[in-house]
Amino acid sequence: MGAGVNTLRFSADKDTGVAVVTLNRPERLNAVDADMVEELVGVWGELRFDDSVRAVVLTGAGERAFCTGIDRDFVVPQPSSPYMQDDPLLRIGPKANDLWKPVVAAVRGMACGGAFYLLGESEFVVADTTATFFDPHTTYGMVSAYESMLMAARMPYGEVARMMLMGAAERISARRAHEVGLVSELTEPGGALEAAVRCAAVIAGCPTEGVQGTVRALWAAREAGRAQAFAQAPHLIALGNLPAERQGELFAGRQREYRVR
Repeated sequence: MGAGVNTLRFSADKDTGVAVVTLNRPERLNAVDADMVEELVGVWGELRFDDSVRAVVLTGAGERAFCTGIDRDFVVPQPSSPYMQDDPLLRIGPKANDLWKPVVAAVRGMACGGAFYLLGESEFVVADTTATFFDPHTTYGMVSAYESMLMAARMPYGEVARMMLMGAAERISARRAHEVGLVSELTEPGGALEAAVRCAAVIAGCPTEGVQGTVRALWAAREAGRAQAFAQAPHLIALGNLPAERQGELFAGRQREYRVR
């Protein structure tokens, strides 16, 4: 694979048919920058043509975070029109790149904000007990649009609404995430990757055509609703987001106390 010398790590086991894609910016809590966007697009594209890989595990480097969304230093210029809003994170998921091989997410530490673009396009999530999930958008004057829409397909409405509306003041524990169905398996600290690889190896051992058809069928079951919701997102963001300068002020003056439930 050509991707992953900087912001991604990639490995593949030809015997099991499982590849592991690792977000590799632990010093930035695996936040997504411009390079990571391009490398993720590249690795998903290459995996479409690599028949030796039949299942994928997606994880983050280090102990502190799976991914904390878009890097605050990643400035994305925006047209003035609400009809032409640019969101680079819409490109980072496997489904956005037409990859229909199963992807299992392995979460350790924080997963927040833009991380939900990746979790939302994974088949299921395995997490260890250090994992926490939250979305700080509302705290900093931003609309949680795509993130909310993706998580609404994975969690009960009330749980998604509370997570998004409470912002940075509250985090969902791994235990609670497991109780509400966001996480399918809970492991001891440091065990999520091994457990996810174990699941992926079982899936990779099944006939490929049936597996990929099932992934496509599962996605089709919610794709129409997702597409309709996504069509509203740019306008909601354009209407509801505070100016970038005000967002920055709120972020700089943020309170660091939060509750974990």
